[in-house]
Formats: sequence, structure tokens, C-alpha cells
Amino acid sequence: MKFIKIALSIATLSALLGCQQNENTPQTDKTKSTTTQSTLSNTPAQNSDPNHQPDIAKALQDNLNKSGIDVHVTSVVPTQMPQMYWATIDGASPVFVDKTGSYIIDGTIVELGGERPVDIAVKIRSTAAKTALTNVDDSQMIIFPAKGETKAVIYAFTDPTCGYCQKLHEEISDINAGGIEVRYLAWPRGDKPLPLAEAIWCSPDRKDALTRAKKGESINAPACDNPVKTHVALGYSLGVTGTPAIFAENGVQLGGYLPSNELIKSAIANKN
Repeated sequence: MKFIKIALSIATLSALLGCQQNENTPQTDKTKSTTTQSTLSNTPAQNSDPNHQPDIAKALQDNLNKSGIDVHVTSVVPTQMPQMYWATIDGASPVFVDKTGSYIIDGTIVELGGERPVDIAVKIRSTAAKTALTNVDDSQMIIFPAKGETKAVIYAFTDPTCGYCQKLHEEISDINAGGIEVRYLAWPRGDKPLPLAEAIWCSPDRKDALTRAKKGESINAPACDNPVKTHVALGYSLGVTGTPAIFAENGVQLGGYLPSNELIKSAIANKN
């Protein structure tokens, strides 16, 4: 019952925030996932980041609890906009929050006055994503290495039942031949594809299992300790709302499906 309660709470928060992929981004399948870690608590996390604002985190956590939203605030840091903060929440996408922790801001905040308008969330998201993805152990991902020189690495949150994920994987040989290493993380878009994702990650040959699953084949494997739900929670924390969700080495989210030639160029351009 606790899992169901948390899933409903996350769905409630997502609804409040209008949590959807931007229609102008590359293509993704946008089915909401209710799969997440069941270890969330009602107190904000301890955080070693010197920019972390514990008082605002506690206020935000208290207000979420009062509103019956059972999610866990992990970090609140300042943005370049005065009195505006960036909150990271387990089981939901990051959001802007005011200094009282009473208001969640849904949407884009743009800084003006420079050569071009700047979405202030981009740098925050990419920095967090770069750190988080770099910290994922190689053994927890399904890696398709580059052929020849590795020119760049991409991370792709994937659901084997997602049409655009299948289309991306059909081009994996071309992507690898272009010098791009592809590191897959699991992001089943709900409870129904969860067992398939877990079976893939529990298979003795994960690469083969993933490839066969994306062709529509059934995958059977004994249950094992696997990182699938951890990957889902990580995806939420990085703002993933659909699959494929592709990140470059520098943490920039390249978007959803891109043709292999465009993906190769974008991955190399965002290597550092």
C-alpha cells in the first residue's frame, strides 16, 4: 500500500506542475511513470553542497507534507534570479521555489540583457546531470561502445516498449560507427513495462536482451537485484518525463529521438 500511496502522490505533484515533455523537443514517448523508489521520507535530506539552503528545504518539505504530497526534498540551491531557488525532489522533476518554500513555479525563467535570452535552469540541470550520470557505475548500465575512436558518450534513459526508443536502437550501429558510446539506463514508463525492464537488466547478456526486447521479443530471466527503480528515480531528478531521454557528456539534455547523423553531431558538440 505504501508504494501505491507514493505513486499517487508523485502523480499528484506531476499534475500540479504540468509535468510534460516540451512539444518542441526531439521526439519522445510521454507516458507518465509511476515507478519509483519506495524509500522516500517526510524530512528533507542532509546535503553537503555548500550552496544548499536547509531552511528553505525544510519549509518546502513541510509545505509538501501539509498538502499531502509524499515526496522527499533533496536539495535547494540559489539561482541567478534574486530570491529564486532550484529544488531537487526524489520522485519528481526539479522545480523553482520561492524563499519561503510556499510556492512552486512551473515553467521557464529567462534571463534577459545579454546577447541572447538565457533559460536559467539549463546550467543548473546540466551541472547536476553531469555529476549524477558520471557517478552511475558502468555495471549498472547497458553500454554499446563506439567503434574505433570514442569521440563522445551519451546517456539514454530507455523503455524497450517505446516506439522512439526502438527507432533509436535500430540506428545503434551507425551511432557507434560515428564514434559515440551509448550508455542505456532503464526508464519504464509505468508499472506494465517494469517487469520487462527488470528482466533485461537481470539477463546474463543484457545487450542481447535489450536488443531483442526492442524487437518485440519476450525476455525471461530469474529475478535479481537490479538498478531499474534507481534509474527511474534518477531520471525524475534530472527532469525526465518521456523516453528516450538523451543526455550528453556535459549533462545537457539533447532531447528525445534524433536521427543518427544529428545525434552524433550534437553529442560531439556537447562533449565537454
